[in-house]
Amino acid sequence: MTVAANVNQCLSTLKGIEAQLSSLALNTSVPEASKAFHETMLVIGEIKADLKKRKMQIEIEEPQYKN
Repeated sequence: MTVAANVNQCLSTLKGIEAQLSSLALNTSVPEASKAFHETMLVIGEIKADLKKRKMQIEIEEPQYKN
């Protein structure tokens, strides 16, 4: 598996985690838990954005990894 494929797989996993956290935040009846899920979802979103930037850097520096 190439570096680009690994990064894409990681991004897909993060998107799934982000969606699950969002769902948990909306569906829980405990306000503290809802807040924790929401805050964690925001952190995952930041990580996802950083990883997307890194993916772009990889594609610029290593053209063979471009999709």
